[in-house]
Amino acid sequence: MSFRLEQRSLETYKVYGKHVYGNLIGCRNHEALRNPELLEDVVRKAAEEGNMTVLDIKTWKIGEGYSLVAIILESHITIHTWPEYDFATVDVYSCGSHTDPEKTFKIIVDYLKPIRMESKIADRSLE
Repeated sequence: MSFRLEQRSLETYKVYGKHVYGNLIGCRNHEALRNPELLEDVVRKAAEEGNMTVLDIKTWKIGEGYSLVAIILESHITIHTWPEYDFATVDVYSCGSHTDPEKTFKIIVDYLKPIRMESKIADRSLE
């Protein structure tokens, strides 16, 4: 399911922010759920495609899965995986009006290949 923010002129914002996040159920890319290098690679590619600047990426092994936090100049991208349940959560938050967090999110989702996805978009802007 996809949601889009109401289109507004960028001049109407004092602060621009868009947060795309979701639950990925039945992920079929089992290898990626257990491999921090693959997760980091897809985040770097997705950030680049979404016109975001990656500053740093950190991963931590938690149980059978991983948590990944990418600090981007414009805010952050996170992925948390539970391979034993074929489940992941993804957050892409950007304060850069020049970025495309929806595109970044979609690239990560397509890579993890969920059977089902629940996603939302939050407007974090200040007019």
